[in-house]
Amino acid sequence: MATNVESEPRRPKPVFWIASSRKDLKKLPKAVRRTFGQALFDAQTGGKHPDAKPLKGFHGAGVLEVVEDDDGNTYRAVYTVKFAGVVYVLHVFQKKSKSGVRTPEEEIEKVKTRLKQAEKHHAEWAQKQKEEGDH
Repeated sequence: MATNVESEPRRPKPVFWIASSRKDLKKLPKAVRRTFGQALFDAQTGGKHPDAKPLKGFHGAGVLEVVEDDDGNTYRAVYTVKFAGVVYVLHVFQKKSKSGVRTPEEEIEKVKTRLKQAEKHHAEWAQKQKEEGDH
Protein backbone atom coordinates (compact mmCIF):
# COMPACT_ATOMS: atom_id res chain seq x y z
CA MET A 1 0.00 0.00 0.00
CA ALA A 2 1.26 3.47 -0.83
CA THR A 3 2.29 5.44 2.22
CA ASN A 4 3.62 8.88 2.96
CA VAL A 5 6.48 9.91 5.28
CA GLU A 6 4.39 9.38 8.41
CA SER A 7 3.56 5.82 7.22
CA GLU A 8 -0.15 6.54 6.98
CA PRO A 9 -2.09 4.94 4.14
CA ARG A 10 -2.75 7.35 1.30
CA ARG A 11 -6.44 8.23 1.00
CA PRO A 12 -7.87 7.11 -2.32
CA LYS A 13 -8.86 9.90 -4.68
CA PRO A 14 -12.58 10.19 -5.36
CA VAL A 15 -13.94 8.63 -8.54
CA PHE A 16 -16.49 10.50 -10.63
CA TRP A 17 -18.51 8.71 -13.29
CA ILE A 18 -19.33 10.64 -16.46
CA ALA A 19 -22.66 10.06 -18.24
CA SER A 20 -23.67 6.36 -18.30
CA SER A 21 -20.21 4.93 -17.48
CA ARG A 22 -21.17 3.51 -14.06
CA LYS A 23 -24.38 1.96 -15.35
CA ASP A 24 -22.49 0.53 -18.32
CA LEU A 25 -19.84 -1.02 -16.04
CA LYS A 26 -22.51 -2.76 -13.96
CA LYS A 27 -23.75 -4.60 -17.08
CA LEU A 28 -20.37 -6.26 -17.76
CA PRO A 29 -19.33 -9.78 -16.73
CA LYS A 30 -18.07 -10.10 -13.15
CA ALA A 31 -14.46 -10.90 -14.12
CA VAL A 32 -14.31 -7.81 -16.34
CA ARG A 33 -15.81 -5.62 -13.60
CA ARG A 34 -13.20 -6.95 -11.17
CA THR A 35 -10.30 -6.05 -13.51
CA PHE A 36 -11.70 -2.59 -14.24
CA GLY A 37 -12.37 -2.04 -10.54
CA GLN A 38 -8.78 -2.91 -9.67
CA ALA A 39 -7.50 -0.55 -12.38
CA LEU A 40 -9.63 2.28 -10.95
CA PHE A 41 -8.47 1.55 -7.40
CA ASP A 42 -4.86 1.61 -8.59
CA ALA A 43 -5.52 5.01 -10.19
CA GLN A 44 -7.20 6.27 -7.01
CA THR A 45 -4.16 5.37 -4.93
CA GLY A 46 -1.63 6.88 -7.32
CA GLY A 47 -0.66 3.66 -9.07
CA LYS A 48 -1.18 2.29 -12.55
CA HIS A 49 -2.73 -1.06 -13.40
CA PRO A 50 -0.40 -3.28 -15.47
CA ASP A 51 -3.01 -3.42 -18.26
CA ALA A 52 -3.67 0.35 -18.34
CA LYS A 53 -2.30 2.04 -21.44
CA PRO A 54 -2.60 5.58 -22.81
CA LEU A 55 -5.53 5.83 -25.22
CA LYS A 56 -4.22 6.73 -28.66
CA GLY A 57 -5.15 10.19 -29.88
CA PHE A 58 -5.15 11.83 -26.44
CA HIS A 59 -1.50 12.95 -26.36
CA GLY A 60 0.14 11.49 -23.30
CA ALA A 61 -0.85 9.34 -20.40
CA GLY A 62 -3.69 11.48 -19.04
CA VAL A 63 -6.39 9.32 -20.65
CA LEU A 64 -5.98 5.61 -20.01
CA GLU A 65 -7.75 2.53 -21.25
CA VAL A 66 -7.95 -0.98 -19.87
CA VAL A 67 -8.94 -3.74 -22.28
CA GLU A 68 -10.29 -7.03 -20.98
CA ASP A 69 -11.45 -10.09 -22.89
CA ASP A 70 -14.11 -12.43 -21.56
CA ASP A 71 -15.80 -15.34 -23.32
CA GLY A 72 -14.76 -14.13 -26.78
CA ASN A 73 -15.85 -10.53 -26.19
CA THR A 74 -13.65 -7.48 -25.66
CA TYR A 75 -14.49 -4.77 -23.14
CA ARG A 76 -12.87 -1.41 -22.56
CA ALA A 77 -12.85 1.08 -19.73
CA VAL A 78 -11.52 4.57 -20.39
CA TYR A 79 -10.64 6.88 -17.52
CA THR A 80 -8.51 9.92 -16.85
CA VAL A 81 -6.11 10.89 -14.10
CA LYS A 82 -5.43 14.19 -15.87
CA PHE A 83 -7.16 16.33 -13.22
CA ALA A 84 -5.54 16.82 -9.81
CA GLY A 85 -6.94 14.80 -6.92
CA VAL A 86 -9.63 12.81 -8.77
CA VAL A 87 -10.24 9.98 -11.23
CA TYR A 88 -12.91 10.32 -13.90
CA VAL A 89 -14.41 7.27 -15.60
CA LEU A 90 -15.22 8.49 -19.08
CA HIS A 91 -16.54 5.47 -20.94
CA VAL A 92 -17.10 1.74 -20.46
CA PHE A 93 -18.15 -0.36 -23.44
CA GLN A 94 -18.03 -3.64 -25.27
CA LYS A 95 -15.97 -3.36 -28.42
CA LYS A 96 -18.20 -4.69 -31.17
CA SER A 97 -16.07 -3.95 -34.24
CA LYS A 98 -14.30 -6.96 -35.68
CA SER A 99 -11.97 -4.82 -37.80
CA GLY A 100 -8.75 -4.85 -35.82
CA VAL A 101 -7.86 -3.53 -32.39
CA ARG A 102 -8.45 0.17 -33.04
CA THR A 103 -11.06 1.87 -30.91
CA PRO A 104 -13.98 2.81 -33.21
CA GLU A 105 -14.17 6.52 -34.06
CA GLU A 106 -17.64 6.96 -32.51
CA GLU A 107 -16.27 5.67 -29.20
CA ILE A 108 -13.32 8.10 -29.42
CA GLU A 109 -15.76 10.96 -30.05
CA LYS A 110 -17.78 9.91 -26.99
CA VAL A 111 -14.58 9.93 -24.89
CA LYS A 112 -13.68 13.42 -26.18
CA THR A 113 -17.13 14.75 -25.31
CA ARG A 114 -17.05 13.18 -21.86
CA LEU A 115 -13.52 14.47 -21.23
CA LYS A 116 -14.88 17.99 -21.77
CA GLN A 117 -17.69 17.23 -19.28
CA ALA A 118 -15.08 15.98 -16.78
CA GLU A 119 -13.02 19.14 -17.27
CA LYS A 120 -16.05 21.33 -16.54
CA HIS A 121 -17.02 19.22 -13.52
CA HIS A 122 -13.47 19.28 -12.16
CA ALA A 123 -13.28 23.08 -12.36
CA GLU A 124 -16.51 23.32 -10.33
CA TRP A 125 -15.44 20.57 -7.91
CA ALA A 126 -11.99 22.12 -7.33
CA GLN A 127 -13.57 25.52 -6.68
CA LYS A 128 -15.97 23.97 -4.16
CA GLN A 129 -13.08 22.14 -2.42
CA LYS A 130 -11.16 25.41 -2.22
CA GLU A 131 -14.15 27.24 -0.76
CA GLU A 132 -14.73 24.51 1.82
CA GLY A 133 -11.04 24.67 2.73
CA ASP A 134 -11.22 28.43 3.25
CA HIS A 135 -13.81 28.11 6.03
